[in-house]
Amino acid sequence: MVPRNRFFFLLAVAAVLAILSLSLQFLHLIPTPPLLEDRQNAKSRKRIMPVPHTEPPVIDPVYEAYAYCNIPNNTERGMEGHSPPDYKLLSVQVMIRHGDRYPLYAIPKTKKPAIDCTLVPSRKPSHPQLAAFLSHMSKGSKGRMDNVLSGLPRFPSHSVCEMGELTQTGVVQHLRNGQLLRDTYIKKHTLLPDSWTSKHLYIESTGKSRTLQSGLALLYSLLPEFDWQKIYIRHQWSSIFCSSSCDCPMRNHYLEEEQRRQYSLRVKNSLLEQTYVDMAKIVGVPTRLLRASNPIDSLLCHFCHNISFPCTQKGCIGLEHFNVIKSHQLGDEKERHETKVYYRYSLLATHPILNQTVTRMQRIAEGRSEEVFALFSAHDVTVAPLLAALGLSEARFPRFAARIVFELWRAPKDKKSLFVRVLYNGEDVTFQTSFCQKHSRRSSQPLCPFQNFMNFVKKDMFAIFNSTNYYDACHRRAF
Repeated sequence: MVPRNRFFFLLAVAAVLAILSLSLQFLHLIPTPPLLEDRQNAKSRKRIMPVPHTEPPVIDPVYEAYAYCNIPNNTERGMEGHSPPDYKLLSVQVMIRHGDRYPLYAIPKTKKPAIDCTLVPSRKPSHPQLAAFLSHMSKGSKGRMDNVLSGLPRFPSHSVCEMGELTQTGVVQHLRNGQLLRDTYIKKHTLLPDSWTSKHLYIESTGKSRTLQSGLALLYSLLPEFDWQKIYIRHQWSSIFCSSSCDCPMRNHYLEEEQRRQYSLRVKNSLLEQTYVDMAKIVGVPTRLLRASNPIDSLLCHFCHNISFPCTQKGCIGLEHFNVIKSHQLGDEKERHETKVYYRYSLLATHPILNQTVTRMQRIAEGRSEEVFALFSAHDVTVAPLLAALGLSEARFPRFAARIVFELWRAPKDKKSLFVRVLYNGEDVTFQTSFCQKHSRRSSQPLCPFQNFMNFVKKDMFAIFNSTNYYDACHRRAF
């Protein structure tokens, strides 16, 4: 073969191999370099699946699972604190989901994932402030908290994680959240004065150690070495943060309707049912028992920590099982937004916390309060309805350490011109909310007027119930 022809032949072969390689990677047949944590006893463990570095053109259960894991990285940045020149930041209110945790459920007759919940700064993922955080938390006996919280540990410490316990990954996630917020709100905008006191902060947590510890991790990196005597952490008994406004029969009615919808969708999914049957045979239990153990909770823990799925003498639970269950979850979320039953539930579930948010903003704008920073440490069942109520139907289900931020701004030269920004995991979603979708960013007011937000919370969110207030919407039967 003459050199010229040989060159073109080799060039053609190289092109074919390149196309084939890309195709195989897209189909997840060739692993790509992992980005997840190195575990102490990992030995030569191979990654369960390749890390998808770019978002696929269609919904992919593996990509969505990685987004849910929220593996800490040094490149994440947020849009918090961005505004036109000379606008003044008046207050910030943050709702977070706790960080990465150990499963709440165990798959019957299988070995639980071996995860160490002690905090070891030399173990990945880590954070420059992890050792200092651990030291500061050991002094937390001086901290002021409601009685329910004071009996909880301030950091995870079990060498073998307990059910639902926050992991080191979860602590690091919120140390990074706090660092991002500190860089913006404390260093750039000086939201808190150097002489800040307890009157400048408002902090609430549910009565779970994982939410308390997540809140403390964020607070520590926001205000390093804070004075324990300057903070007071309140206990919130309700997972939807409804405080003293939880009596709402219609909210419960819509939640029951939503649960019936979920059940109906599940029983219609024959592939899902067959997957449960196959998994039940592998672990050697009745299908109903396997299904009741909510296996996706445990499998996500394996997935996020790069631990092989459980095996028995009868075989192994595999990625094909995981994909089917995760795909069903994604389909469930899509139908949930389409049917609007969950939307109605969410409006009634979140009105108390949204009303509290608006009221706090009003008081600060009027100079009647100095609580310029509020933190609510919560769960996915808190954050998810809040996203739905705000009209953020395209938002992903709350990942570990998810955050929603409400910012209140004042325009220059006009103290009465107030504006609000809403951010989800660092992305500005203000103009995706139902109360500000129609407001033009190119208008003379480039931010969303606070009045829009206040009207939504005080009045507009009850229109779908043919009501004008929360009590009426909660007690008027719409059927």
